[in-house]
Amino acid sequence: MPILVQKYGGSSLATSKQISTIAKRIAEKYQQGNKVVVIVSAMGKTTDELIELANSITKDPSPRELDLLLSTGELISCTLMAMAIKSLGFNAISLSGAQAGIQTDTRHGKAKISGINPDRIKNELDKNNIVIIAGFQGVTDEMDTTTLGRGGSDTTAVAIAASLKAKQCEIYTDVDGIYTADPRIVPKAKKLTEIGFNEMLEMASYGAKMNPRSIEMGLAYNIPILVASSFNNKPGTIIKKEEEINMDIHEYRNRVSGITTEKDVAKITLLKIPDKPGITAKVFQPISEANINVDVIVKNTSVNNKTDLTFTVKKSDLNPAINIMEKVVKEFKGSNIISKTNLAKISIIGTGMQDSPGYATKMFNSLATNNINIDMITTSEIRITCIIEELHLKIAAQSLHSEFNLDNNI
Repeated sequence: MPILVQKYGGSSLATSKQISTIAKRIAEKYQQGNKVVVIVSAMGKTTDELIELANSITKDPSPRELDLLLSTGELISCTLMAMAIKSLGFNAISLSGAQAGIQTDTRHGKAKISGINPDRIKNELDKNNIVIIAGFQGVTDEMDTTTLGRGGSDTTAVAIAASLKAKQCEIYTDVDGIYTADPRIVPKAKKLTEIGFNEMLEMASYGAKMNPRSIEMGLAYNIPILVASSFNNKPGTIIKKEEEINMDIHEYRNRVSGITTEKDVAKITLLKIPDKPGITAKVFQPISEANINVDVIVKNTSVNNKTDLTFTVKKSDLNPAINIMEKVVKEFKGSNIISKTNLAKISIIGTGMQDSPGYATKMFNSLATNNINIDMITTSEIRITCIIEELHLKIAAQSLHSEFNLDNNI
């Protein structure tokens, strides 16, 4: 029997009625002759509510205790789902991340999966059980519970699919696929029928609604990922290797595939720091040790052996990052720190850009036409990203979507 791995997001499981509805979908897949493994997220806004509850107790909750608290959200979902499936007359069992053999490193809140022992899952499948696994969590070698960060259930699902050698991983959410832009910002956004891992990884890293780690894992183990709606049966989007995409019919070949957007970006600038070997490493090492992700980095030309260094972080990481930088610049005579919030990232992404000139100019002209200033720029072979003021994000996204002819794609 083929093994089918599915994941359902929190919006699909927000109420007991929705859980019962999803349970019927799962049972139908089982009846079709599949061995079924399902990964679930916490119900609705449960994770946010648990964070708020922790913050009402203390402004600085212990990362270890917070992880253990947050893991209960997925445990509620997976146990209720198992109950719902059993009520339909099918065998089911719920497993925590630890029981499912999900091993992680020790970085609480942002843990990475270090390995999976799927023996328990396989044993339960051999007993003809539908296996329901709590996503977003794992366990360290010391048996401490960890969480994988926002969107971690996607990563759980792809990792489980890889460990079981499933042919595909299905991600069900509140949208029916991957779009050329966020439909809430760009009403003319179109759904993609398929997209390559590399393009999707750029889109996920720069604003699309998927965890980048899940895409990396899908690419590493060649696990195609279906993204579809849990509320209807419309065809979704398949994420797979670029070389497996039929470029003769691929609607976005040799062009921009999508526009991604991300709000809540903050910028930190270190003014007049020494320009000599080792300084940049000295700046970013404590940031890395604090598990703060740095994105766009710009270093200015040196003047009198002094330079300015600018980088962006998530708005939620701004204050911790500034506290770290204040300690660093104390060692640099005459240096100072400035910061700016209310920024956003907007990117154009497409494999066609790497072989054709003119995309950057077209993007910059479109933003200029709408009187939108570019604060910072970063690029890769298949992506151009601009940092702009957040208040301009909507018009920028709509303008670029139209400029690169994405409005008219079918």
